[in-house]
Order: sequence, then C-alpha cells, then structure tokens
Amino acid sequence: MTQSINTPEMQALTRWLRERRTDQGLSMRDLGLRLGMPHSYVHKVEQGERRLDVVEYVWYCKGLGIPARDGLDLVETCMAAPMLGRGR
Repeated sequence: MTQSINTPEMQALTRWLRERRTDQGLSMRDLGLRLGMPHSYVHKVEQGERRLDVVEYVWYCKGLGIPARDGLDLVETCMAAPMLGRGR
C-alpha cells in the first residue's frame, strides 16, 4: 500500500478543498485565521505536503463551511475508477 498523500484520491481531495476555498474568495491567510492555524498550514495541505487526519479534515471543512461528507464522496468516486497502474 502506498502513502495516501501520493494517491490520485488525495490529490483530488486537496484540489477540491482548494477550489472550495477559492470559490469563496478566501485567501490561505483567511482560512488559516478561521482554523486558528498559520497560512503555511493551509498551503502545505493544498500542495500535498501535509496530510490531514480525519479529525483535521473535518475541522478544515468546518472552517470552509462545507459538508465533510462531500469530500469523502469524492474520494469514494475516485476509488471506484479503474485502478490501472496503482500500487495496491
């Protein structure tokens, strides 16, 4: 099994989180303030340099005012796609 941070599913999730933030017109600094974290935390999450555990993911979604379930549905959709060339 590969590290989840390097998978298509995680890349899709971080892209989705970034899009939700930018759709709201929030800067990384704005979201960091909502989360009580430095903007570098948001940057690292969105660039795939930092993995979120499930509790952090829910906090992140709450900071964005979005349902965490929507991102989980995205991950499940990605997992249902053909797994050609994946190390699983």
